[in-house]
Amino acid sequence: MALTGENLVERMSAAELERAARVEAVLPQLRDRATEVDRGGEFCVEHVATLSEAGLLGLIIPQAYGGLGGGLRDLAATTFAMGSACPSTALAYFFHCSAASRGMLALEALEAGLFNSDEAPQVERFAEKVLYTMGRDSKWLANFASESVKSESAAITINTEATPVDGGFQVSGIKSFGCATGVADRYLITANLAGHKDASGLCTFFVDRDASGVSEREKWDALGMRGTATHGLVLEKVFVADEDALAVPGAFIRCMQMSRGSFVGNQLASLAVYAGAAWSVYNTTIAMLNDKTFADTGRPLGTSPMHQQLIGEMLVDLESAMLWLRRQLELETSEPPLLDKQKVVQRWRLCKGQVAEHGFRVAVNALKCAGTSGTSNSQPYARTLREMAMSLVQAFPAERGRLMAAQIEISEDEQAQFGVKTS
Repeated sequence: MALTGENLVERMSAAELERAARVEAVLPQLRDRATEVDRGGEFCVEHVATLSEAGLLGLIIPQAYGGLGGGLRDLAATTFAMGSACPSTALAYFFHCSAASRGMLALEALEAGLFNSDEAPQVERFAEKVLYTMGRDSKWLANFASESVKSESAAITINTEATPVDGGFQVSGIKSFGCATGVADRYLITANLAGHKDASGLCTFFVDRDASGVSEREKWDALGMRGTATHGLVLEKVFVADEDALAVPGAFIRCMQMSRGSFVGNQLASLAVYAGAAWSVYNTTIAMLNDKTFADTGRPLGTSPMHQQLIGEMLVDLESAMLWLRRQLELETSEPPLLDKQKVVQRWRLCKGQVAEHGFRVAVNALKCAGTSGTSNSQPYARTLREMAMSLVQAFPAERGRLMAAQIEISEDEQAQFGVKTS
């Protein structure tokens, strides 16, 4: 394929090809720093300027707000391509782009009449601030929802609380995951409005990176995805002005109704990062097996029965991962919709695990092909194995996804996706 993203997203339109070409142009810069990013466990701040200058911080922002006007197909193609070059940067970029849903879904909910005349001005103002920040202003946003609090009844539990005060809100809590801690220009924080004990109290707040009361948690020393700055935030009585808050009770849930997939949409693009990494290490391995030869016969290593067996297994796993991802992309972008939302979310639960597990097996067999020379942490084989191991646990393991899909199939509606800790 001429463009890396075309290996995942097929039959691109002319506009999609133009946006994919912008992505292709930055891949060499991302790739050149990938080993350094992984070794140091630090986000490459220079990549912010690289992506901003290419207009990619506004990739999925409508042109009316200064963006490039792309959609989920563009985002999946982009994170796949970036994942083939520097997975850490790709994952952090995905979380930046996920913030766009806080604007796009809010505007769709407004158009659908889900807000009354008193609520609509606040919703519209907040949505447009998100979109202009990412598009016209080309700022990096970090999207913080997840916390370390665990719940049996929800995938993500929100314990951060927002208390109304004069002129705004006071927000306190700990955010454990979200990418770009200390890097993003501004943070989007999901918190529970004081006095509410269910998901109707979930609200979203703009928080400045250097605001009083904001500090970073201890930096992590992770197995893989080491350059994502994912260590999270501590919020201690952080003041957020009314103009930087979407604090309409029930707004979060109403906006989520507009998503075609799970949570607030665009989640599929996080998986595309890992698919891109698996695709890249497969191609690196094949090139190595063609270039290296046996000393006694001069034949390529890839001609040996053992290596050919491993190649065959990698092909099956890579193709399986790509097919699952393409099918999910079709379900979330097709017009008219092929399945109702409940079934799309169910398929997403399965897709996530399948892509992660098949991709991990690609990395395992790539390492087998590389042998001991590939075990250096700076080598793409060992590095990708560690990156792909992170896919097995990101958000929740595949086993939980299969369990949730089975529950939907047998007896239950899609469970409340966000829980609020009440004690």
